[in-house]
Amino acid sequence: MHDDRQLIEERLKRALRERLRPAIYGAAVPLDIEVWHAPGEPVSPAEALAQTYEPAAIGLPWGPAWGTAWFKFSGQVPAEWAGREIEAVIDLGFSGGPGFSAEGLVHTTSGRPLKGLHPRQTYAPLSILGPDGTAASPGDRIEFYVEGAANPEIPLDNAYAKVDIGAKLGETPIYRLTRADLAVFNAEVWDLILDLEALDGLQRELSLQDPRRREILRALSRSLDALDYEDVAGTAADARAQLTDVLSRPAHASAHQLSAVGHAHIDSAWLWPLRETRRKVARTVSNVATLAEEYPELVFAFSQAQQHAWVKENYPEVWERLKKAVAEGHIVPVGGMWVESDTNLPGSEALARQFVHGKKFFLDEYGIDTQEVWLPDSFGYTAALPQLVKLSGSKWFLTQKISWNKENKFPHHTFWWEGLDGTRVFTHFPPIDTYNSDLSGRELAHAQRNFQENGAATRSLVPFGYGDGGGGPTREFVATARRVANLESSPQVTIESPTEFFTAAEDEYREHAPVWSGELYLEIHRATYTSQAKTKQGNRRTEHLLREAELWSAAAVVAGKLDAYPYEDLDRLWKVALLHQFHDILPGSSISWVHREAEATYARIADELNAIIATAQQALAGSGDAQIVFNAAPHSRSGVPGLGAGVPAGEGQAVTVENGVLDNGLIRVTIDERGLITSLYDVEASREVIAPGAVGNLLQLHVDTPNHWDAWDVDSFYKNNVRDVTEVDSVDFSTVDGVATVVVKRSFNRSTVTQTLRVRPGAKRVDIETEMDWHEAEKFLKAAYPVDVHADRSASETQFGHIFRPTHQNTSWDAAKFEIAAHRWVHVGEPGYGVAVVNDSTYGHDINRTAREDGGTTTTIRTSLIRAPRFPDPLTDQGVHTVNHALVVGAGIGEAIEEGYRINLPERVVTGAEGVAPIVAVDNDSVIVEALKLADDQSGDVVVRLYESSGGRSRATVTPSFQAASVTEVDLLERHLADRDLQDNGVTFELRPFQILTLRFQRS
Repeated sequence: MHDDRQLIEERLKRALRERLRPAIYGAAVPLDIEVWHAPGEPVSPAEALAQTYEPAAIGLPWGPAWGTAWFKFSGQVPAEWAGREIEAVIDLGFSGGPGFSAEGLVHTTSGRPLKGLHPRQTYAPLSILGPDGTAASPGDRIEFYVEGAANPEIPLDNAYAKVDIGAKLGETPIYRLTRADLAVFNAEVWDLILDLEALDGLQRELSLQDPRRREILRALSRSLDALDYEDVAGTAADARAQLTDVLSRPAHASAHQLSAVGHAHIDSAWLWPLRETRRKVARTVSNVATLAEEYPELVFAFSQAQQHAWVKENYPEVWERLKKAVAEGHIVPVGGMWVESDTNLPGSEALARQFVHGKKFFLDEYGIDTQEVWLPDSFGYTAALPQLVKLSGSKWFLTQKISWNKENKFPHHTFWWEGLDGTRVFTHFPPIDTYNSDLSGRELAHAQRNFQENGAATRSLVPFGYGDGGGGPTREFVATARRVANLESSPQVTIESPTEFFTAAEDEYREHAPVWSGELYLEIHRATYTSQAKTKQGNRRTEHLLREAELWSAAAVVAGKLDAYPYEDLDRLWKVALLHQFHDILPGSSISWVHREAEATYARIADELNAIIATAQQALAGSGDAQIVFNAAPHSRSGVPGLGAGVPAGEGQAVTVENGVLDNGLIRVTIDERGLITSLYDVEASREVIAPGAVGNLLQLHVDTPNHWDAWDVDSFYKNNVRDVTEVDSVDFSTVDGVATVVVKRSFNRSTVTQTLRVRPGAKRVDIETEMDWHEAEKFLKAAYPVDVHADRSASETQFGHIFRPTHQNTSWDAAKFEIAAHRWVHVGEPGYGVAVVNDSTYGHDINRTAREDGGTTTTIRTSLIRAPRFPDPLTDQGVHTVNHALVVGAGIGEAIEEGYRINLPERVVTGAEGVAPIVAVDNDSVIVEALKLADDQSGDVVVRLYESSGGRSRATVTPSFQAASVTEVDLLERHLADRDLQDNGVTFELRPFQILTLRFQRS
């Protein structure tokens, strides 16, 4: 037989494009059109429907970028169409993909939302276009509204274009209304298209020698032969009949089992502002609820409690439909987190609260205790997550983002993930390598071939539907799932819930699944540790203010000096903070609009939290004229106990400044005429810290032009082009309030940097404040600290502990970690000696070592200060920024931890009468109190969350300052896990390395 494969494939391609798809709709009549252009931000349906509408027509220009227009459509349904499927077809001028172009939401005449519109879903069935969303019939007159959102088309195919899509782009309309008709829906044509596409997609993935491929090709050819192009609708059934045999053959017994879950990954902000996400969520939920009425097998996974809450707050009618769909099992809450947050950057307690607030919302609103953590698109996953997943009451974890790795293919798809404390969680990476699957033959075949556990396990999960910008599954996707449910040469596809998938997968494979230990480092998007400095600074500051607000408010209430604990305010402010940890906000990968709003929001909640703190501290300190120092850190300092307040003790030997040398008796720091540290001598250890021939606090400027994804990526070749910033405008030495101080001013390119270096009495560290007036483009600024320490690994603080990463590049996995994330500190050390760099608001670092001619090793710690990417915010970080670091010498891990807390929780001085005893005392410095608050149920119980910080086993006793009636161990949601014994009003326990323990004290 001659090979006519290409001939048939090209024939099918053209037939679909030119004959079949245009025939989906037959007879049509135009709708009458009226419009009201909203003058500013979106308004409620009630306000919009009360406006005066103007007559309009097809071709109407509408919508400046980010603008809104409300369209009123009306018309008579032809009576002669009785017995036929009828739909309203609305094209707002759709140009890009779903979620990345104009969008619409259909409303009834009473303002009730019905269904979303986007470029792949332009219809509204007659079944919802009657009065108040009921069915209309032929002969009826219908009337409905569409809220059109003129979201600009986003150039994802040129994701490094210099375009500020985060600003409103004038008043010029960017869309034209293209279609508004009532039309007959030719279901047989639509079904034929899906039959053809399913079979064509399948056969293209089979080998050329596979008989099944030839059989499908012959059937496709016969189907096209049976089609009359002059009467497509009338002959579609005959064409379908030619496909019955090849579509009805069952899957092989060994076929891969795919659990298909409807999905619409909706970024809570990204290339659109938060206010637009609220509308995206309403459109998507409306779509899903409507689709489920037609396809009862649909199961849709809906993560992010924040998005559910937006529906409840802003769309009461959609909320009722959402609750009904959840009760019926069509929409399944997943994830158990407030948002799909970044996990590299949120602090310890913040990441715990993602689970607290997320799971609590789903429990309170739906009575559902979610079991799977659903994070398909975050930029790497902290080793702290498995323990937090378990302590939240969940047991499964899902992502697919690690498939984006650039250097190394991850070896598993289903496995046990072991966290830094030893906790394991059953984990799945969908081998389809997307969370926006269209269930095409190509994707299904890829999932089956790609599954790393083939031969040992048989199941994987596929999230299907339009996502990122929302939209979700369409009827085409669900109908395709029906066709490939049991089809020869294809995986078997079953629409079911994530719980059903995980239960079956774990039952099949739990005893034999491999183990991956440690973080899931993403080998891409490493620049998200640095981009948008003010957003990151706002997050870090907010996290610590929330700690202080809870600590001092609890202390004041327990002491009887404050009447009420601010439950509602703290709950609200925590949720705002958690929202901004979404994986495109905190990482700095959103448009300028998002980050401008974030900066303003952080400033507002800082004012609120500072007011809460001030009220509590003043109540605790009382009236008087003594200077009382409040220490919110977990360790004592300056004679003031951790978590308490008092009068500080003396700080140590006075400092001197002479001939460029700053000396406090513990360290001597030599600064040269360029303002660089040429020597940092540890007097106590009799040891020079700066490596021979090197200088410390060296600013280094790199050209930063990643191949893709400007705000997200830094590529390793950035190191090939570096400029040491050694030129100096001035270097001024002084002693200010007993502190040895050097102010160094530098100018380069279009930017200036002013650094203030300080050596304080009694401190084995150099404090460095860096003010940057930054006006660069595509540059990356770092500060380098080359130290004379032989370290083959570095330690970086992560949530509730720290992790070690290599400083060498023995393997491709090591080399890929050329930029790493750390929280408040990084540490390098050799037996008996170490050095730490601590910070108050930065996250990115790189740490490398080189061999010297003298045989020694120089280990260089570099902190990433600031970047200047072009997309999606071409003005990223332009302006003034101030960050603080400290170089801590002679430091072990314990000292690094203490200094990290110190720089982030500065002492507060309150004028009052008395100090404050710590509300709890811990007798082991390795056991750290991360949070202290009153219980969420408003019982007045005191909740203390602590963790083992050293990486070893620790025994400790926690003693409250108040009389306790009982103490229990609880999970993150403060639910009972175990009883604990009180002895002498204290509780003693042992912790494994990095174990988190939450204690709940009932007060007598």
